Amino acid sequence: MKTTIDIADPILRRAKQLAAKRGTTLRVVVEEALREKLSAEADGEGDAEGVDTHAVRGRGLQPGLSWEDVRTLRDLAYEGRGT
Repeated sequence: MKTTIDIADPILRRAKQLAAKRGTTLRVVVEEALREKLSAEADGEGDAEGVDTHAVRGRGLQPGLSWEDVRTLRDLAYEGRGT
């Protein structure tokens, strides 16, 4: 089935780099990632946002910080470093 989705540029670049490194297609990399994520969700691993959380005294995210901010910071921190 074909579909169209928007993927953040840093994530798409990393996925394309991984596909090239493996000598496979972007489709295969995306399907593998989705399978792993869906399997982990079904097994109860990780959280609903796909970010492993480690609560410190139950404070969670600080006010003014969203999960999208966390994803963006993570993508920028790991950009160009592979998987």
